[in-house]
Amino acid sequence: MQPLRSPPASPPAALRIGVVGAGPVGLALALHAARMLPHARLTVFDARPATQDVSADPRTLALSLGSVQLLRRLHAWPEAAAHPILAVHVSQAPPSLPVQAAVRLHAREQGVPMLGAVLAYGPLVAALQQAWDQACRDDGGVRLASCFGHSVRALRERPDGVEVDAGIVQDFDLVVVAEGGVYAGAARLARGTEPDGGAGAGRAPRAPREPLRHDYGQTAWVGTASLADAPAATAFERFTRDGPVALLPLGPAVAGVSPRALVWCVPTEDDPLRALEPAQRLAVLADRLPREAGRLVGLSNLKDFALGLIAERSLVQGRLVRIGNAAQTLHPVAGQGLNLGLRDAYTLVQALRELPDDTEAALRQVEWARAPDRWSMIATTDFLARSFTWRAPGVAAARGLALAALQAAAPLKRLLARQMMYGRR
Repeated sequence: MQPLRSPPASPPAALRIGVVGAGPVGLALALHAARMLPHARLTVFDARPATQDVSADPRTLALSLGSVQLLRRLHAWPEAAAHPILAVHVSQAPPSLPVQAAVRLHAREQGVPMLGAVLAYGPLVAALQQAWDQACRDDGGVRLASCFGHSVRALRERPDGVEVDAGIVQDFDLVVVAEGGVYAGAARLARGTEPDGGAGAGRAPRAPREPLRHDYGQTAWVGTASLADAPAATAFERFTRDGPVALLPLGPAVAGVSPRALVWCVPTEDDPLRALEPAQRLAVLADRLPREAGRLVGLSNLKDFALGLIAERSLVQGRLVRIGNAAQTLHPVAGQGLNLGLRDAYTLVQALRELPDDTEAALRQVEWARAPDRWSMIATTDFLARSFTWRAPGVAAARGLALAALQAAAPLKRLLARQMMYGRR
């Protein structure tokens, strides 16, 4: 008599996933899902044509070590275009304290090759799109597809999925919105989601909760600074009375002069920069920087952006998920926006892999798993951004005291470095 055996487990049903937005977060999600979810069928939507050259986009991105590691696993890390961050120097501008108010983090102290890296938006998106195009060619149109050059007009919630209208209507079991932007023009595609209120919808339409919104009344001026005698591969952040100033490494020194990406935050209503000539801006910035940064010898033309907070209260609405800038647009004081988005994407794919037969449970797991990292970073950047608008006596001194105490507490410094590299775990 043959022993009874359990029937072989049936493979999970094909999961149809739509990804709206072919920026760094959307493409990273699609690539990771293509590798880790063999039962998934993926379609990426973006308004730009597939033939459009994005490689020249000069916007600067700061990536943590964890983000670099993920992109390397996806074979989409443009090594030649990236500039490593080996050290970070955070300081408070005087008047502050009699002690030196600064925190210094070094990759060698953490036992890692780098704390993170800096690169332009264009080379990163070009590398990701090249990897995605290759994956689609290798797939032969079986599981992976691109729908470039077509704007998504509407997303309509269905009983067990989402309908995407991009000129041609398609149904998906799950749609991920990864399309966002800077604060002033942040697109909220998900706000246009249309619940299916027709007969047999199976559940009542759910109005999404309004996101958290706050206008910081601050402007970020961005461009490139040139520094003589600057320490190699070191990122600087300087807390000033007007707001934070960040300098990120953009490559090795040439004839003793190093290029740095600049993010300079100031009050919008009392902007000390708008009316200044380039030479005057250079003089003002030189006065703001710590002596450890080197000597400021050049400054490019600067562009300005309004700063504020938009944070969705929930990543998940039915079968619609928002990640990256579609979920949270933050103040650049900590430089963590893209890193949060990549961690959103990674966690979503891992949850769908662990629960291939229960998408609803996987999405609940994503909401729970991402909450500590998301909300701690949102709260930290929001607190720091608001603190620059406080004019009460002692605020700058308190910030300086906190930096000095952090520098003296090695365990806290290690904790800060780990959170910068990998997020809150």
